[in-house]
Amino acid sequence: MNIDQTITPHRLLPAIERMWALSAAKIVSIDAALDRTGGAPVHTVAGRYQPKGWTDWTQGFEFGSAVLQFDATGERLFLDMALARIRTEMPAHITHFGVHDHGFNQVSTYGNLLRLMAEGRLPTDTGTLDYYQLAIRCSGSVQAYRWTDLGNEEGFIHSFNGPHSLFIDTLRTLRVLLLAHSLGHTMKVEGDRVISLLERAVAHALASARYNIFYGEGRDIYDIRGRTAHEAIFNVRNGAFRCVGTQQGYSGFSTWTRGLSWAICGFAELLEYLEHIPAGAWSASQDRTAAIAMLEKAAAAVCDFYLEYTTLDGIPFWDTGAPGLAKQSAPYNRWSDPANEAEPVDSSAAAIAAQGLLRFGAWLSATGRAGGERYRRAGLTVLDTLLSDVYLSLSPEHQGLLLHSQYHRPNGWDYVPPGYSEPFGEATMWGDYHLRELALYVQRLAGPGPYLTFFSAVGDNS
Repeated sequence: MNIDQTITPHRLLPAIERMWALSAAKIVSIDAALDRTGGAPVHTVAGRYQPKGWTDWTQGFEFGSAVLQFDATGERLFLDMALARIRTEMPAHITHFGVHDHGFNQVSTYGNLLRLMAEGRLPTDTGTLDYYQLAIRCSGSVQAYRWTDLGNEEGFIHSFNGPHSLFIDTLRTLRVLLLAHSLGHTMKVEGDRVISLLERAVAHALASARYNIFYGEGRDIYDIRGRTAHEAIFNVRNGAFRCVGTQQGYSGFSTWTRGLSWAICGFAELLEYLEHIPAGAWSASQDRTAAIAMLEKAAAAVCDFYLEYTTLDGIPFWDTGAPGLAKQSAPYNRWSDPANEAEPVDSSAAAIAAQGLLRFGAWLSATGRAGGERYRRAGLTVLDTLLSDVYLSLSPEHQGLLLHSQYHRPNGWDYVPPGYSEPFGEATMWGDYHLRELALYVQRLAGPGPYLTFFSAVGDNS
């Protein structure tokens, strides 16, 4: 990747302001036009958002986008829209026992609203505050209950594939466990046994670091430092790790880059949270120094892999092992081309990864470690690309905000324009949300406003 060594958050402000102006009309259009009987909006087809009832993991991104729009611009219309939709549509998600995506849905909605309360941007009447906090508390426990115990203090929150399946995606949904923990919540199971949500979140993150991330240490013949497996598979009878796999990537031995981006952002954000909480919050069963070291090792590996295996302007192909890349000479030593005929790029992976790069860089600098500036400038460079005319959706007829995002390439769910063989030109709800979240993060770096963290939602309760 060709990192711009002169880029600053302030320089990006005009492009960010343009993005919010475009974003406003798209949020209104989706809310007015979507048929909600079919499920949550997931991705666009020929520029129009389509519902796809599978796990409804994107519902919070839709309404959370309206909250972020209000946060960034102060336009009350978007807060009122979000509050009305969250009140009617989100309660069912709080106790949805069939998904591993609670942090995506609840932190994007209730979590953002709690954060605005903590910042003094919203009224903090007791009833509403208690309602939002209870939503987070319940969701954190429901998410944490999806537990596969590996023994020896190891375990993970399993995916919807079953108790054998550890998805890298889930790393970033740990936010809801951590918020619930910071609100003083614990989970109780049979026999009134108390489960610490912090311990469970850290254990899951460590399992992800051990089994889903590679470190160039000879684990297999495809072991490249930072390579990320979408899925780690276990024998649930004895807790033994068996193999890696994937649901949305090309293979278990290549890197599905949106999974990589979840790892980049998830590890970085977790490190920020763990630095924030007092040392006394750690359980005696978890060694703080060893855990931080493992999470830092994983974060550095996946960040470095991203910078090595992406195009010059920071936009990755959807999978590093996608077969069309083998037909290209030096596929990463070129500027991204969304309409290329080899393999699709995935801008949503870039939007997620950019925030992780920025946060990891910030954590390194805040803790006195070296190397933070490189990751920070890399994240800003990616955002600069995403805000360009190539990736930002300028047409008022297109409901998406971030173009050239991919959903599920193996299943063929992404729209291919007539006359082409590869999908491009479309948006996804998570890509749009994460571009907005990334832009808000950088906007605050450049100007007034506190540093943006999900755990700002609980003030000093951690």
